[in-house]
Amino acid sequence: MTRQAIEEAWGQHREQDWPQFSGPQQGPLMTLDTVIGGCVVFYLDSPDGLDDRRVMIVQDCLNDLDDLTGELDRDSQAYFLHLRKLGELLLATKSSSSH
Repeated sequence: MTRQAIEEAWGQHREQDWPQFSGPQQGPLMTLDTVIGGCVVFYLDSPDGLDDRRVMIVQDCLNDLDDLTGELDRDSQAYFLHLRKLGELLLATKSSSSH
């Protein structure tokens, strides 16, 4: 996975509007969005990529996303599916860089 692919996915994600929904999962989903976004920025700013701690954080965020998005409407789910893909791209860079 290339840095360019993550830059493009991050740019697309930042252009999306936050989905309009309400419910108890809104706060935790905002947090997941912020944490994954922070890991993307760290990755893009760091010549070394993600450290092991951030890899674990992204993995936990993806698990939490799966738990929190099942009952959202289709439009809202699309936003979080893109966020999930962004997290998966980050994890793919770590697995491809460990030789």
